[in-house]
Amino acid sequence: MKKRVFLGLSGGVDSGVAAKLLMDQGYEVTGVFMKNWSGDNFGIQVDCPWEEDQADAMEVCEHLGIEFRSVNFEKEYRERVVEYFFTEYKKGRTPNPDVMCNKEIKFKLFLDKAMEMGYDYIATGHYAIRKEDKLFRSVDKNKDQTYFIYNLTPEQLSKSLFPIGEFTKPQIREKAKEFGLPNADKPDSQGICFIGEINVMKFLMSQIPEKTGEIRDIDTDEVVGSHKGVYFYTIGQRDGLGIGGLSKPYFVVDKNVEENILYVASGTDHPALYKKEVELENIHFINPELFEGKEIVENISASVRYRQPPVKGTLYIKELKFVFDEPVRAVATGQSLAVFDGDWVLGGGVIK
Repeated sequence: MKKRVFLGLSGGVDSGVAAKLLMDQGYEVTGVFMKNWSGDNFGIQVDCPWEEDQADAMEVCEHLGIEFRSVNFEKEYRERVVEYFFTEYKKGRTPNPDVMCNKEIKFKLFLDKAMEMGYDYIATGHYAIRKEDKLFRSVDKNKDQTYFIYNLTPEQLSKSLFPIGEFTKPQIREKAKEFGLPNADKPDSQGICFIGEINVMKFLMSQIPEKTGEIRDIDTDEVVGSHKGVYFYTIGQRDGLGIGGLSKPYFVVDKNVEENILYVASGTDHPALYKKEVELENIHFINPELFEGKEIVENISASVRYRQPPVKGTLYIKELKFVFDEPVRAVATGQSLAVFDGDWVLGGGVIK
């Protein structure tokens, strides 16, 4: 009997091509649309075209001659991803909802649903590669999405397939046309996982009240402006500060949450924008048995945000920190740090 795959089908090109590639490999594929967000909650019109995406997913299934299903995780998405999003911002941190969405929804609820229904695997359109029991960065380093899935457990990884990881995005586009997929020319989605493009400030202000405070120059301690609440700003941010008329632009470099003070520095390469040592919490290894008893892992690299090329350094497991060989720019608390050994994804942690 053919192995059965429960494929997360978003209506986009990547997952559509993934479906056909799996079929060509001999799997029995079911395309599954995850409805995780709809409506106009939190006081704003959210541009989440789920109905259009679901229709596109159905059309892909019809074209390929495979079964279509839809699952609804809206309640859980709000509880586990959106509430986390607001809670972290209220603490003055910068959360990563896409990391949490993958951890709690795609590779937990979606995987559990697939196993309950008797499927052998789940599959997604992530740019990632699984080789035996390890996770590796994709061939297309610009599109690589392993940063978002460093929380995978060995069990989850063993049940997950990533059909497009060996290809570049242009190759996937070409394959979509070759396969005659109806969504071959559909643009890539942007914004927050399953919500889409939103005005983050308005989204946050629906739940977090404004609290005017001072913007201070980190070098002179001079008040150079005012802000609406330190919660709404992130390290490295330039836009939206409302400070003009300067020879060099200001960037956010620090936040005092207790006193509601935002610290800025002038210039793109100001030393205050850089950190060499990053404290961590919730360190996770995809292959934990390989690191048992180890306190230090040397000659590896890490990224502090999506699409940041990994920078060499050392992970101190016992001390919960990563020390880079060279300082990295705009390290924000609450974001994830993903750790790599070459293209092998070791795991990661949350920046403290």
